[in-house]
Amino acid sequence: MRPVLVVMGVCGAGKSAIGAELALRLGATFVDSDSLHPPANVAKMAAGNPLTDEDRWPWLELVGAELASDHTDGIVVACSALKRAYRDAIRAKAPSAAFVQLNVDLPVLESRVAHRPGHFMPPTLLSSQLETLEPLEADEAGLTVDTQEGIEATADDVISQLRSVRPIHS
Repeated sequence: MRPVLVVMGVCGAGKSAIGAELALRLGATFVDSDSLHPPANVAKMAAGNPLTDEDRWPWLELVGAELASDHTDGIVVACSALKRAYRDAIRAKAPSAAFVQLNVDLPVLESRVAHRPGHFMPPTLLSSQLETLEPLEADEAGLTVDTQEGIEATADDVISQLRSVRPIHS
């Protein structure tokens, strides 16, 4: 079984960096779901406006379709997936997807977001993401990890936990 993972969390949690590291270690394809946003969504966020659910549904369908596409070595997608309903929409297209929720303390998040040059997601939207976040529930395939220790340690933790849940090939 090859990994079909969504690395999720709020902006600044480390989704892209940890997702890319996991994909590298697992020999899987990495996709940052930011690249799947329609231009209107990017423009809205860049202007400091949070997305509505109506903005997100088409994007979430694209994320699910990417996860379900033929990635013979597996796939790791970085995606906020903040609400259960969003994760359900992704699972509707990719039922085998497992979620890795990244947790990080607020001061670290604020620092990371403030020091990301050139990203379309402004720091002012962090509070709306934190308010929207619904943690993984017990019946959802996945795990939760803290990212305070950095990319390498977090990737080690995720891979260790994944191996205890289901066999993965790397």
